[in-house]
Amino acid sequence: MRKIATLLAGALLIGFACNINAQTPAALTGQTRNYISTGMPILLVAPDAVSGAMGDVGAATTPDIYSSHWNNSKFAFIEGDFGLSTTYTPWLRNLGVGDMNLLYLGAYKRLGSRGTVAASLTYFSLGEIQSTDPDGNSRGTMNPNEFAADVTYAMKLNDELSLGASGRYVHSDLTNGQQVSDGSGYVTTKPARSLAADLGLYWQHPLDGAQTLAMGAFVSNMGAKLSYSNDDTRQEFLPANLRLGARYSNTLDQSNRISIMADVNKLLVPTPPVTVGDNTYSDYYPNLTEYYNTGVMRGIIQSFYDAPGGLSEELRELQVSVGAEYWYKNTLAARAGYFYENDTKGGRRYATVGFGLKYNVMQFDFAYLIPTTAFSSNPLTNTIRISLTFNLAKKKTI
Repeated sequence: MRKIATLLAGALLIGFACNINAQTPAALTGQTRNYISTGMPILLVAPDAVSGAMGDVGAATTPDIYSSHWNNSKFAFIEGDFGLSTTYTPWLRNLGVGDMNLLYLGAYKRLGSRGTVAASLTYFSLGEIQSTDPDGNSRGTMNPNEFAADVTYAMKLNDELSLGASGRYVHSDLTNGQQVSDGSGYVTTKPARSLAADLGLYWQHPLDGAQTLAMGAFVSNMGAKLSYSNDDTRQEFLPANLRLGARYSNTLDQSNRISIMADVNKLLVPTPPVTVGDNTYSDYYPNLTEYYNTGVMRGIIQSFYDAPGGLSEELRELQVSVGAEYWYKNTLAARAGYFYENDTKGGRRYATVGFGLKYNVMQFDFAYLIPTTAFSSNPLTNTIRISLTFNLAKKKTI
């Protein structure tokens, strides 16, 4: 294991050195937009109204039933014994679309004092779409949809550290098997399927008094690429992602508790080459064909140093989330947060607010997203997300 880690670290360092020392073309030193696209980006969307109200932070937030999405290793420290949850998220309501939505279902069960198993299902419906051929003739209606189902096992390594692993099946059906044009003719499409894995690490440490410091690392959606036809040479990368985060919590007294937290995200997907005029810039992918032929593991490793714009572009690929949460008597919660993404990588910037209400075994959570720039497009803009959680049995304190 030590040899493998050394070789991997060496490869990353060599890649960084080559990329930093290489002369960056003048055409790429400005604000060249170079978005990283993936298949099934829905896998990165916050499925709940808890982290969704705190700027989409989650790597080290308080362990809850939504940990499958944010950091699966947190399940080992969850306080309940068994729980169920569901979240409903309208989609593109700001544009008047009424039949697109995201549904999330989750469950967990503790196994003794150190282990927890969990499962979740994410279902995304794109509603009913009228299909037409290039001449505008109707080809009927489609009901495209995507879903992902996963199972998780998390265990405590000691009283402060835990490890989590998940397996996921993903299914993306965007065309319902219809024939679509690829520029040179028509190809018959098919649903894209893949298997993926997540790995998480979580550490929480009590400080003096009633304070807690927590840190988390989570790598998600590592799996085979998606193919939507038998003869499609353009296979889409899954949105493999690295999430690093930290949290500070302080129980001020019996009635008041506050937490502040932050995450940094990095897509583990290679950066595509940039075409400026007649020139294509990339030290690793001379054209898009080579880019799409890149293997998954090679793409994950090179994603740290393959940006055509060098180190400055690599830094622009980082997404930052910050959030805060306040609980009053463990009954009423107020939340707020902010999400930042560089303009050249998508330009999403938005504030989030929300609240939670806990009563007996039930908890209601609400989140609301507010774009902060005119160019910050988000399908959840001005939309309320609602989560409902049932903790059906409490873990007994020994």
